[in-house]
Amino acid sequence: MPIKQNIKIAVDAIVFGYSDNTLYVLLVRQKYGELKKTWVLPGGFVKDEESLTDAVNRELHEEAGIKVNYLEQLYTFGDDIKRDHRGRVVSVAYFGLVNPKELKLIADTDAEDAQWFPVDAIPKLGYDHKDMINLAKERLKSKLTYQPIGFDLLEHEFLFSDLENLYTTILETGIDRRNFRKKILSFDLLEETDRISSSGSGRPARYFKFNKKKYQKLSKEGFYFEIKLV
Repeated sequence: MPIKQNIKIAVDAIVFGYSDNTLYVLLVRQKYGELKKTWVLPGGFVKDEESLTDAVNRELHEEAGIKVNYLEQLYTFGDDIKRDHRGRVVSVAYFGLVNPKELKLIADTDAEDAQWFPVDAIPKLGYDHKDMINLAKERLKSKLTYQPIGFDLLEHEFLFSDLENLYTTILETGIDRRNFRKKILSFDLLEETDRISSSGSGRPARYFKFNKKKYQKLSKEGFYFEIKLV
């Protein structure tokens, strides 16, 4: 029996950034079409000759001018057959992590603007993109406790207090800072640098950096990163 099918495949990217104790998400404003001037997630249709990963990376580059190093597939949105006014569209959502201070946003193609918005001050969005952001935020909160992905949101060298503040901001809960520090340092994945913080009235603090290569090596050997805050 012939199957009637006219489905398009799209990709959307939920890219989180972190700065000054605030979690941000990247949005672009559409330049054309029925949703002109509406804020949405970077994304678009997948070309016949490209993979899903290539498509989402292309869209991020075209619409926001950025490349995201940490990017993983989140979920496939398609149960609502009317989720897209252009027809039957199934979207494969990805979520990524970046340090926004290291990127310069450049809107292009069908995006007239690209900006970072605090996750608690997101404007009205097109499609089901708010649902995508909510799901990505929950995934981020969960993964923080069993993978060291938080370091992708920090600068290459950071104060330990920066790491503590990142966890409390994203997980939206307080932590026992003494136990948290003891646990993180016990993994032996942080390296002290020669850089010293001179700001503040307290004792000068030393900067750290995350040894990603060591973590990858240990992971292959069965090492498990786990942070319990309660």
